[in-house]
Amino acid sequence: MTIKSTTDLTCAIYQDALNIRKAVFVKEQHVPENLEIDANESKTIHFVKYIKQQPVGTARLLPCPDKNFNLIQRVAVMKAARHQHIGSELIKAIVHYHLAHYPDQALQLGAQEHAIEFYEALGFQVIADEPAYLDAGMRHREMRLIVK
Repeated sequence: MTIKSTTDLTCAIYQDALNIRKAVFVKEQHVPENLEIDANESKTIHFVKYIKQQPVGTARLLPCPDKNFNLIQRVAVMKAARHQHIGSELIKAIVHYHLAHYPDQALQLGAQEHAIEFYEALGFQVIADEPAYLDAGMRHREMRLIVK
């Protein structure tokens, strides 16, 4: 089991990330591909979890130098690989990377409402003064990592 990361949009790791996102967001959740693949692709660090060299999960980290936080986005796990802690391993790897490279910035994400408990178990809390919003037709809430 390995987690690899890249900023290179021409490499296999990025292609694996895209394939997972298309399977989960575009095919399963019916997110239009033009919303899923956005202008931030080249600005993010793409993480992919592999089991026996097969890509099974992905997420990306978007540095936001003009804000006081960075964003975790596009967290997705292939249907056949769910309920194996892959999502939490990806989030922990991103948190570790973030703390090593951006120690002075907070870490935030927009969680689909059904995933709030998952992120709470990893130390994130809903930002109380931020209302729920629709993203690609799905309700989301902003969450921020609480580092103890």
